[in-house]
Amino acid sequence: MDPIVALSRERIEIGSKSFAGAARLFDPDTRASAYMLYAWCRYCDDVIDGQELGFPAASAAEPAMPERLYRIDRQTREAMAGRSDEPVFEALARVTQKHEIPERHPLELIDGFRIDVERRPFLTLDDTLTYSYHVAGVVGVMMAYVMGVRERETLNRASDLGIAFQLTNIARDVIGDAAVGRVYLPEDWLVEAGVPISEVGDVRHRADVFGVTERLLDVADRYYESAEHGIADLPMRAGWAIAAARNVYRDIGNVIRARGPQAWDERAVVSKQRKLLGVAGGGLKVLQHKIMRPSNADAEIRRGLWTADDLGSPSRQSIGLVTTQAAAS
Repeated sequence: MDPIVALSRERIEIGSKSFAGAARLFDPDTRASAYMLYAWCRYCDDVIDGQELGFPAASAAEPAMPERLYRIDRQTREAMAGRSDEPVFEALARVTQKHEIPERHPLELIDGFRIDVERRPFLTLDDTLTYSYHVAGVVGVMMAYVMGVRERETLNRASDLGIAFQLTNIARDVIGDAAVGRVYLPEDWLVEAGVPISEVGDVRHRADVFGVTERLLDVADRYYESAEHGIADLPMRAGWAIAAARNVYRDIGNVIRARGPQAWDERAVVSKQRKLLGVAGGGLKVLQHKIMRPSNADAEIRRGLWTADDLGSPSRQSIGLVTTQAAAS
C-alpha cells in the first residue's frame, strides 16, 4: 500500500474505530481518499487539543493553543499550494487536488478550531450550529466531494450529516467538556433550565442538563432526517457506508436518551450487535432510496436548517444562517 495511505489508515483505525468500520464499505479508491482526509482532520484536531489520536500526548512541552492554531493554518495553506512534504499534509494535498475540493473547505475547518482557541461563547443554538458546521459539517462536505458529489443540494445534505454527528458528540461529552471549561450547549437554553453555565458539570444540575441535552438531540434528529435524503445521490457502496455511519452515530443519541440523567456516568457507546444492525439497516436504506427516489416534497425537510452560503463555490464565503421556530424549539 502507498505509505501515505497506509499511515492514514493506521491513524483512523486507532483514532476512530466506528469511522474505520464504515470506511471498509467504500470502494478501494474512495476508501484511500477517506483515510487521507481523516488523517489530516485527526492530526489538526489533536494538535489543537495537545493530544495524539484522541489521547493525551506524551509530551507536555507543547506551545500555546494560538501558536498551534497558527502552525496548522500555515501548514494547511502550504499543503494546498503544493509546498508540503509532511505525511498528513501531503495526504490533504492529494485529496484536495484529486477531488477538486475548494480551498475554502479545509480553511473552514481551521476556523472551527479557532472558535475553540478563542473560547467564543455559545449563547444561542445558532452559535452551536455554526461551530458544528465548521468542525464537522464541512468534513461531510469534503467527503461528499471525495464521493463525486458536486450538486449543492446534496452537499447541503452532507453538511447536515456532519452537523448531526457533532451535535451527538456534544451531547455525549457534555460533562467531560464542562470539566475542562468547554460548554457547547446553548447558554440561553441553560438559563431557561436554571443552570448557570459555570455549574453545568455539577451533579446537582444533572437532571436539568439532561433536559437541555435531550433538546439538542431532538435538533440533531432533524439533521439526521435531512441527511438521509442525500443517500440516493451517492454511488451504491458510498451510500451504504454513509447510511451505516448515520445509523450507528444516531444510535449514540438513543443510548444517551435511554440512560436519562445518568447518561454521563460512563461513555455512551453503541454495542457491536447494534452496530451490525446499523450497517445492515444502512444497506437496506440505500437500496430503498435507489429504487424509490425521494420526491420534491422531501426538500421541505431542510426548511429552516443551518445552511452555508454558496456551498460548492471555490471562494471562501461568509457563513449564513436560517433558523425556523421548529429548528430552534
